[in-house]
Amino acid sequence: MKKQFLALILAVLPAFALAQAALEYPNDPVAIDLSDKAALQDGARTFANYCMGCHSAQYQRYERVAKDLGIPEGLMLENLVFTGAKIGEHMKIGMRPQDAKVWFGAAPPDLTLVARVRGNDWLYTYLRTFYEDPARPWGVNNKVFANVGMPNVLAGLQGRQVLGCKQVQVVEHGKKQYDPLTGTPITQEACDQLTIVPNSGSQTAAEFDETIKNLVTFLAYSANPVKLESQRIGVYVLLYLAFFFVFAYLLKREYWKDVH
Repeated sequence: MKKQFLALILAVLPAFALAQAALEYPNDPVAIDLSDKAALQDGARTFANYCMGCHSAQYQRYERVAKDLGIPEGLMLENLVFTGAKIGEHMKIGMRPQDAKVWFGAAPPDLTLVARVRGNDWLYTYLRTFYEDPARPWGVNNKVFANVGMPNVLAGLQGRQVLGCKQVQVVEHGKKQYDPLTGTPITQEACDQLTIVPNSGSQTAAEFDETIKNLVTFLAYSANPVKLESQRIGVYVLLYLAFFFVFAYLLKREYWKDVH
């Protein structure tokens, strides 16, 4: 009986997982290039100016970031270090965890590895889907992370994003619906659409998307600073193995040529 009950649970779990996935807000794909130094530098600037008030990257060092991103150390200290830290120190913040817990309910997480944990697409979508919600303590909510406990620090760039209504095409079972007589799309009013209040931010929608993309690029680099180097070494290893395989095969054939 116990075995049957366990088998039933294991059979039902995938259905629950699919149902949960269906309820999640769809992520927007983002293509990042870790070799793009300009994007990495812009992302580092955004991170230092808008994120490091609350979030640390304590497993990274300013010196390593400056070297990898091609930023002179003096320029790094002048424009991206606001705590008086030295160039060789870790990217920590001055906020004490006990104070953060009082202000936010929980200490903001370290973001060094957030891109590896959450994924680039998740971060890109999350940072672009804050919207005004007077019911929340900080006056904002998020489509990806419901009831988020942080303010929208990038609102000055993006502008005021609100939930608005618009006509959207009806989709059933993954197929768009059309009127069988006229062939026109069947639409309905949806009042959960994100819209930006015109002229409420310092950047256009395209500029803000680029800013977030660059920020995600920096976070992806931070999560794995040696990724490009690992890929480069991996190519050499594969070439070496392919070269070695030829000689190994010839040697094996020579040893076994007289064996019948």
